[in-house]
Amino acid sequence: MLALRPLSVRVGQTRNARGMTTAGAEGLWQRRRRGDPVISRRAFIAAIAANALGGPLIARAQQTGKIYRLGILGNVPLSDSEGARLWGALTQGLRDLGYVEGQNLIVEHRSSEGRFERLPGLAAELVRLKADVIVVPNASNALAARDATHTIPIVAASFDPLTSGLGATFARPGGNVTGLSLMAPEITGKQLELLKEIVPRVSRVVILWNPVNRFAPLFLDQAKGAARTLGLHLQLMQARRPEDIESAFTGMNRERAGALLVLGDSVFILQRRRIADLAARSHLPAMYTLREHMEAGGLAFYGPSMADNFRRAAVYVDKILKGAKPGDLPVEQPTKFDLVINLKTAKTLGLTIPPSVLLRADKIIE
Repeated sequence: MLALRPLSVRVGQTRNARGMTTAGAEGLWQRRRRGDPVISRRAFIAAIAANALGGPLIARAQQTGKIYRLGILGNVPLSDSEGARLWGALTQGLRDLGYVEGQNLIVEHRSSEGRFERLPGLAAELVRLKADVIVVPNASNALAARDATHTIPIVAASFDPLTSGLGATFARPGGNVTGLSLMAPEITGKQLELLKEIVPRVSRVVILWNPVNRFAPLFLDQAKGAARTLGLHLQLMQARRPEDIESAFTGMNRERAGALLVLGDSVFILQRRRIADLAARSHLPAMYTLREHMEAGGLAFYGPSMADNFRRAAVYVDKILKGAKPGDLPVEQPTKFDLVINLKTAKTLGLTIPPSVLLRADKIIE
């Protein structure tokens, strides 16, 4: 993440989007009144318009004069394209609200890089740095942060306050953790239903999951219930670390699986290209629960938008910095779900996507 060079503005001045201060615009007018031909009437009007449009954002960002320290406890580093995209959504959301890194915001980013055993140490480091707010991507990171501090507010881009034990209710979580959820009733069942529509003759579906992920058992329970209704036989394959993924696919081939469901996990996001390649090599049509897999060659995705949750997390940060208590802020649940189909991958697999599925797709990758 690049730090922006602070702007030099004297007291009583604001700087617009073009870098001009209010004094600069007035100076142009004074020169014009003295007969200086440097500025035309059109240029003067443009300067005033730019000042009016650009001034409020910076003024709002600088009005308190305080510099806030934001801690980020993530799993996918900024060097990863999807990590940069997701955390970039948070940064843009903060910028839209007037928080600009290098001006009134310091960002301390720490990443476990998929090694969850590092989380407690990284969380303790952010506490020592006296972060005003800590933002995390999920419940596992939220728990590590909460174990490190019961006073610094924590905003999670995706968590369930009830199953994680981090909150009393969605409406009023209590404690120092709040944020958003990607959880929705029977979402895994819907993903399996769509996968069967895409591959009508499938009878055996393998689920790739990480037992370290606290939410995985909940999704597996949903999947088992849906499988009974759909007449599917489920085979579970674990992968705790990147080096476990290849052996998991070896097991899938041995079990002659007909399709694959990949549960959401930061380890799988970091290994998304490898997973997509192995699925293609194994001729396995795959449904993914996180959209981040699609640009790596995933066949299908159904679910809420993770990037939108990261952007919305900025609203929670803003409210907390303005004095709201995290325990009083309701946890948002998803209301919009997207279906994405990759026709290029379907062609590679020799698969024809039914028109009924394509008609419902929100995005088709060709």
